Amino acid sequence: MKLITCENLTLGYEGKAILSGLNFTVNSGDYLCIVGENGSGKSTLMKTLLHLQPPMSGSITMGEGLKINEIGYLPQQTALQRDFPASVEEIVMSGFLGRMGLRPFYNKAEKKEAYELMEKTRIADLAKRCYRELSGGQQQRVLLTRALCATRKILLLDEPVSGLDPVATADMYQIINELNKEDKVTIIMISHDISEVAIYASHVLHIGQKVFFGTKEEYLNSKIGKRLVDAGEEEKA
Repeated sequence: MKLITCENLTLGYEGKAILSGLNFTVNSGDYLCIVGENGSGKSTLMKTLLHLQPPMSGSITMGEGLKINEIGYLPQQTALQRDFPASVEEIVMSGFLGRMGLRPFYNKAEKKEAYELMEKTRIADLAKRCYRELSGGQQQRVLLTRALCATRKILLLDEPVSGLDPVATADMYQIINELNKEDKVTIIMISHDISEVAIYASHVLHIGQKVFFGTKEEYLNSKIGKRLVDAGEEEKA
């Protein structure tokens, strides 16, 4: 079932196009990784999918009754966000605000759901801790849980492991994979780590001077995919 269909998108800002002729679909249960060179328009695409900015042309169609407030978003963290003086519980619960309407307080069902999600993302024991005192990996899991409180349908993740150490990175990827495989949460993730893309993704969208959209297997067997894999292996050597 199609959740998002993008047809002939042209993306840009301040009247300048940076990407055009973009076509792809996201089905329920997909794990789509968006890859490409720096400055190719990955973050601009994500902001456009979130309706934070309009496309210069083309269309984005939401399927299955998906509403914009049913898309969970985990942006790249800023230094100011890392120093936010609130408890883990408070930050996680704030993910419900978009679906509460005018109701001023969280209900019992929301509190129960928040703790179940904190268990799933391995932060239940941190609930009363101050967010600013946590490690980078713990903070990212808090923000991921907050995004899950906003929706259990689809998550948009903008380089969610950026700046994390190898252990925290592995933990984050594992949790995201479990959400996709076990909870059937659709994932759209910007990533520069082609080795992890090769493990977890179901589909790949490569944007830049050349655009590719297809399954992970098709991508890894394409010229553009092989070139990126080779470059990643050289970088690690």
